[in-house]
Formats: sequence, C-alpha cells, structure tokens
Amino acid sequence: MLKVNEYFEGNVKSISLTTSEGPATVGVMAKGSYEFGTSQKEIMVVTTGVLKVKLPGQSEWKTCKPYEQFEVATNRKFQLDVPADASYICYYR
Repeated sequence: MLKVNEYFEGNVKSISLTTSEGPATVGVMAKGSYEFGTSQKEIMVVTTGVLKVKLPGQSEWKTCKPYEQFEVATNRKFQLDVPADASYICYYR
C-alpha cells in the first residue's frame, strides 16, 4: 500500500512503498534547508537536482548530484540544503 508523507509545511513530500529490497520512499523537496532524523539506516539517492548534505559528526557539506548517494546511520540527525527543487529515492535498512 502506498502512503503519502508531508513535512515542513508541504515543502517535502514523499510516497512510501515496499520494494524487492525493502521499504523505500520516493519524494520531492522544494528549495530550502531541512533537518531530518532517522529511525533506521537510510540510503538516499538523488534523482534530480542537487542535495547538499551535512552528515552527523561532519563539519563539511557534501554535494550530491543525480545518481549519487549518501548514507545515514540509525537514530541520527542530518541537515540538507536544497538550492533548487530536487527529487530522491530513499531506501531504509
């Protein structure tokens, strides 16, 4: 069953689904800055646009372009800077 999620006053929207590899979300983010928390390991793949991510324990921002990914461990917070509308797929492990 598909479930629609909405965050940050509608600026981030995702649809959750179950893939052959496990749970995932496909989503879009409007331009802006966001902080997320994880409840399980996340592997986020950029599909369009650019996501700038500041991972837990890091002082530098990493820029991810389409088809690049980053991972965040369970129970951690991370920051995203989205310079223009972007999309992603996130796998949960």
